Amino acid sequence: MNAVLQPQQEFAAQFSGREVLPHHDGPLFRSVEELRYQVYCEECGFLKPEDCPGGRETDEHDSNSAHFASLNHSQEVAGYVRLVLPDAIQTFPFQTHCVTLLDDVILPPASLSAEISRLMVRKDYRRRHGEQPPSGASTDQPDPAPAPEMRNPSPQILLSLYREMYAYSLQNEIRYWYAAMERSLARILTRMNFGFQQIGPATDYYGPVAPYVADLRVLERQLDQRNPALLAWMRSAVDLT
Repeated sequence: MNAVLQPQQEFAAQFSGREVLPHHDGPLFRSVEELRYQVYCEECGFLKPEDCPGGRETDEHDSNSAHFASLNHSQEVAGYVRLVLPDAIQTFPFQTHCVTLLDDVILPPASLSAEISRLMVRKDYRRRHGEQPPSGASTDQPDPAPAPEMRNPSPQILLSLYREMYAYSLQNEIRYWYAAMERSLARILTRMNFGFQQIGPATDYYGPVAPYVADLRVLERQLDQRNPALLAWMRSAVDLT
């Protein structure tokens, strides 16, 4: 079933997204850190457990990021993502690992950009059949269904997170999103009308991933043409903040 046929209220009916402020939302952010540990240390083995004391994963980019969680009806963390802002020299984490760009690629201004990082869905909310642990800098791969389905809530979680990132970006004059991700996840996002453009070759960065970029103005035009109800739902998050 195509996403455009889904009623607006069903895009993420089971989950609610919200920004998480580490110093204000202490217990919630600890739950986020624990989820990151579960995915990056226990499931994927990207990081050594001994390097993440207390069963919580953090890094040097957390203090320069906006954090978002998707919560279920019991207010438990079902998914997480962060937007990493440019550092003091106007660079992003992906540039440390994805150092080669495709020909004719010109990066947008860093001041208008942010990098999607640590995108993940809790294990018990991922696809049900033949699932493998996620890999790649963006971690999870939701079921490649183009629309949220009650049998598999992973796409709903993904949409709730993207909605919060979109609202934050509009409010903070962010127009471009970078992401280092597997090609399979890029295809899934394209099916869900969140198209990213590959800007560099694949490299080993928490698994085989390539750098991508998305222009939010292009994304808005695509959604307006293909799924205006989804765009209206995305935009409604701005009105709620």
